[in-house]
Order: sequence, then structure tokens, then C-alpha cells
Amino acid sequence: MKSLITLLIGTQLLIAQSDLVLTGADGHDHKPFASGGKKATVYFFVSPYCSTSGTFMKEMNAITADYAERATVYFVHSDADQKLTDILQHAEMNEIKATVLMDHEQKLAQHFSAKVTPEAVLTTPDGKVAYQGRINDLYLGPTKRQRQATTKDLRDALEALLSGKPIPIPRTEAMGCKISGLKR
Repeated sequence: MKSLITLLIGTQLLIAQSDLVLTGADGHDHKPFASGGKKATVYFFVSPYCSTSGTFMKEMNAITADYAERATVYFVHSDADQKLTDILQHAEMNEIKATVLMDHEQKLAQHFSAKVTPEAVLTTPDGKVAYQGRINDLYLGPTKRQRQATTKDLRDALEALLSGKPIPIPRTEAMGCKISGLKR
């Protein structure tokens, strides 16, 4: 009986995931849990109001470009108080080439238990979290920035997932600004 309940709950989560539709900054509806036939999906939780998030934009854009053929990438704005004009300006100023999602109801942030910007989540085509945390170790603490990153946590996780290998470190702690208005 317990396994049947677990199976039913898991099925409900998959149905809820596949039904989730978020509006993009492009004005279109998007299903963020649809892999689009790619081997991975990357969700970058970002904010135009977080300077730490801005520090990582160049690397997030590089990851988007480097993995465009094999991974779907979303830039997710989950701060409850973000304005569309700020999100559009942020996307334009940072030359974001991936789909920008507005998660004002914080459904994605809550689903993944994302807490800060920037935070990266890497999922498999069936929606399982393969990696979550920092993009790299540029920040070792809230105010402890190194001159340069010494790890490539997200890139290493992507490479492992895409080549069918286990992810060496599937969870790290992201450093940045708290997602505002997050309901727990």
C-alpha cells in the first residue's frame, strides 16, 4: 500500500510539472518542465536587483551558448516584486539568448527549493534534479569573493550528465541575494 501511495504522489508531481506554464518575457507561454528533446535542462534563478547575480551573467551566457545543442536553458525571475520592465531591461542589457521566465508565483523556486540568485538547477529529461547550487566558487561566502573562480561546478555537472557519468558533487551552496517574498 505504501508503495502505491508513493507511486500516486510521484505521478501527481509529474502531472503537475508537465502542466506548469509560465509566461516568458517574450510574452509567450512556456512549459519549463518540457525538455524539448534535449538531454538536460538548466534553470538559472536570477534577479536584476542582485549585484551578485550580475557578476555571473557572462558565465551564464557562455554556458547557454556552449550547451545550446544539448541543453534547454531558462533564466528564471522569481522575486515576487520584479517588474516586467526591469526583467526586459535586464535581459537586453545582459544579452540573454535563452528563454526568460517570470515566476512571480514562485512555483519553480518552491519546486526546486531555490533560495538565492544566482542559483543553478540542472535536471534530467524526466525532471529529476541532477545538480543544484552554485555556478562556480567565485563567492565562498556572502561577502567573500575570490579574484577568480577555481571550480566549474555547473559545467562539471553538465559534462557528467551529458556523458552519462555520475555527477561528482550533485549539491553545492549558492551564494547571492535571497529570493524576495519566497513562501516556504
